[in-house]
Amino acid sequence: MEVETERLATKGCDSMQDTQDIVERILELKKEHNAVILAHNYERGEIQDIADFTGDSLGLSKQAMEQEAEIIVFCGVNFMAESAAILSPEKIVLLPEIYAGCPMASMITADALREEKKKYPDSAVVCYVNSTAEVKAESDICCTSANAVEVVNSLEEDEILFVPDKNLGDYVSRYSTKKIIPWEGYCPTHNQILVTDVIKARKEHPDAEVLAHPECRRDVIDLADKVFSTTGMVEYVKDAGNEFIVATERGILHKLEKDNPEKKFYNVSEYTVCPDMKAITLESLLLSLENMQYVITIPEDIRVKARLALDRMLKVKRSR
Repeated sequence: MEVETERLATKGCDSMQDTQDIVERILELKKEHNAVILAHNYERGEIQDIADFTGDSLGLSKQAMEQEAEIIVFCGVNFMAESAAILSPEKIVLLPEIYAGCPMASMITADALREEKKKYPDSAVVCYVNSTAEVKAESDICCTSANAVEVVNSLEEDEILFVPDKNLGDYVSRYSTKKIIPWEGYCPTHNQILVTDVIKARKEHPDAEVLAHPECRRDVIDLADKVFSTTGMVEYVKDAGNEFIVATERGILHKLEKDNPEKKFYNVSEYTVCPDMKAITLESLLLSLENMQYVITIPEDIRVKARLALDRMLKVKRSR
């Protein structure tokens, strides 16, 4: 038994050393290639820790534009890396896991959107950034969960074709007098958070505030104390209470706990895991920098049109 315990302990030390070696090599290559690493708040904790910047889609879109680095390594999913490539065509944009996708983004295509636009010729198309470059190119303006209300209310049109997230569209409709026509898309991770999950979590943690993401269902949002984007959650908890039930992808708990070690955070459900957001590992990040993989490119005609939609979004001022 003592020999087995010693063997396991040695294996654990070897694993820790391997991880440290990988981290050091990533940092060396990042410097060598003049690269910057961006990571979404839902990524694995170790990926967030090694990133130069973490954040939500809006914050990372801005960071992608502002970096002087020659290479952007985007630790997220494909539509995020596409946005970086759209905004920074002079830079090389790498996505460490080429199959890290977004189920919501796959629920709409440019062809389908073109057909839908024919039904509502007087509508403005507001496109959630969780969508492909092709869909962005067919839209009037993009939005994120953080600025969706402001984007919609900034438009002159009274009728809004909102794609592809029906839940976010429904949330926006509560804060706008405009007619919202939602696409029937959704985030599977957020959409499967149920009222029963919130009720159960409240019983287990009666002193905790419930923070929900606007991609959640309406009945879940109705039970929440506050509704925020991921960055909104990060900012709110700094000066708020001491216990929080978090109704969004569980990756954000890493940052919340890291920034607020004296506070307690609970997953609303054990199922709030997006496999695509967990696809990137330290090993795949290292391979990405070693082999310059995978380069995200956008056809220029699509990039130019998608850039207009993103630029319009970036000009909209937040009011909340």
